[in-house]
Amino acid sequence: MAQIINKNEVQKTSSENLIIKTASNIEQAQHELRKITDRTSGGVQDQAINVVKDILTNVSDRGDEALKEYTYRFDRFLAEEFQVSPDLILKAWEETPKELQDSLLLAKKRIEEFHNLQFPKNINYTGPHGESLGRRWSPVEKAGIYIPGGRAAYPSTVLMNSIPAYVAGVNQIIMVSPANSHGEINQTVLAAAYITGINQVFRIGGAQAIGALAMGTESIPKVDVITGPGNIYVTLAKKEVYGKVGIDSLAGPSEILIIADQTAKLEHVASDMLAQSEHDPLASAILITTDRKLAEKLPAEIERQLINHPRLEICKKSILDWGLIVLCDDLETCAKLSDTFAPEHLELLVNNPKELSKSIKNAGAIFMGSWSPEAIGDYLGGPNHTLPTSGTARFAGALGVETFMKNTSLIDFSKEAFNETKTAVVHLANSEGLHSHAQSIRIRDSQSL
Repeated sequence: MAQIINKNEVQKTSSENLIIKTASNIEQAQHELRKITDRTSGGVQDQAINVVKDILTNVSDRGDEALKEYTYRFDRFLAEEFQVSPDLILKAWEETPKELQDSLLLAKKRIEEFHNLQFPKNINYTGPHGESLGRRWSPVEKAGIYIPGGRAAYPSTVLMNSIPAYVAGVNQIIMVSPANSHGEINQTVLAAAYITGINQVFRIGGAQAIGALAMGTESIPKVDVITGPGNIYVTLAKKEVYGKVGIDSLAGPSEILIIADQTAKLEHVASDMLAQSEHDPLASAILITTDRKLAEKLPAEIERQLINHPRLEICKKSILDWGLIVLCDDLETCAKLSDTFAPEHLELLVNNPKELSKSIKNAGAIFMGSWSPEAIGDYLGGPNHTLPTSGTARFAGALGVETFMKNTSLIDFSKEAFNETKTAVVHLANSEGLHSHAQSIRIRDSQSL
């Protein structure tokens, strides 16, 4: 049994501004969750893809000239050159307050230590007939990382994207980020670029930046892999250029799902939901709980915490449009509904979070207990904060070192191994109607006589 509580019904809660909706069965709850998953699909995306295709074509045809036009149109910045000088990057670091420098360095240390553990191992194997088989990992040569601008600055995204790249051994890391109308990139973003040793920083954003990285222009190097989140235009551009370059994922709006029981603290739940909703009006914050009192009191607590909030309008639109509260009979049902949604971030504010986590199959990251708020993962927990969204945690995971690497299979057959397997290869090739495959075996077989 599940009840849905959000803004759409007619029965009011203790909050004067939020309205509760109830649903009589799990199927209805699943339907509401699917609506949230699909919130960026449809007409808006159809319109955006045509804009993106035009931008990519223009960047491909006209290079830097197209970039200058789009930078002025969208960012109101008339660019003479795109690259930020190394002196300005160093200056940004030197002018960063000591407390913030220490925080950035702590985050870098923790993220780097965790990602060093991810480095994939080569495989070397000797088969039963002396054949040598293996898999060898190597980094891509150049990586491009996209750092959003606009509503907020994200130095944490610089760390989370660049650190796995240099741990992987990438030689050249190129960062793009939109500048303001004065041509300035946020100073803390540049400071984060400095401590991670990013080779080049360019003042461009949007779909045009993705096109420049994927195809190269007179001033922007063509890269092998592009990572980093962005708006719908950036995401669709990454989708369009995939195949020319590798990408990390197609990130949608950020989301959090909290499973809570009677041990959860009301103020913790509200603050963690708002921590997600302040990202973007399309961000989603969901509570699934077994505690009716928590469900009933939450809207008023959210409103209390929104008083004088510096990102009030963003939070309100996110919560009203995409916030959701579901009341369940037991934690097993909560876990099943969570797996239906496959959240980017999952908090377990329950009595025994480790035990409940064993029931979860689909989640980008799981935060266990009241001392592990999602904000820890955003900044310095260690694991990457670039996570699957919009239900893709069903089949995808976090950005990591392997995102910036590729593997090569190694096959070295001995004559004995060839002779032991040749007949099977011929039969298999014949079954597929591939004459020359079989003939390539027969020729070697006849020459060995």
